[in-house]
Amino acid sequence: MSNLELILIALGLAMDAFAVSVSNGMVISNLRLRDALKFGVFFGAFQALMPLIGWAAGRIFSDYIIAFDHWVAFALLSYIGIKMIMEAGDEDSASGSTCFRVLLMLAIATSIDALAAGITFAFMTVNIWTSIAVIGLITLVLSTAGVLLGKRIGEALGKHAQIGGGVLLILMGIKILVEHMFA
Repeated sequence: MSNLELILIALGLAMDAFAVSVSNGMVISNLRLRDALKFGVFFGAFQALMPLIGWAAGRIFSDYIIAFDHWVAFALLSYIGIKMIMEAGDEDSASGSTCFRVLLMLAIATSIDALAAGITFAFMTVNIWTSIAVIGLITLVLSTAGVLLGKRIGEALGKHAQIGGGVLLILMGIKILVEHMFA
């Protein structure tokens, strides 16, 4: 795999994390650079870890993982999206926060496609360590930037941002589900 191909794969894998970062940046009150970096680190770490797990599992578990990965992503993103919509306007809501539980669920949901990419890496000639470093770094940068961009959008939209963010998460879950069911 060429460096250009690896960068394009990394960008493609990071898009879900970027979109989720933007939607969360829209609704986090008192957002600081430190909060944006939390998203970047969580998402970057999971986007790097999942291909490594997929690569290691390789041929053994590929049929089982592919059978349900899209359902897990759909369920997690829909749950968090519905929660964000229901808590719109509630200043004490956990959605749109940087708490460990929310970041963990979002990081897992947005990195399941990276797990599948890792499985394909097991059947290719790739340097797995370079691949996961590039994927993790690109996701870290895009997710951090996404949160900061989302903050700007959220300031412009006010309370409607949380509803929009929740709808975006649900749509991301549906997109993942549809792509896997009809691919």
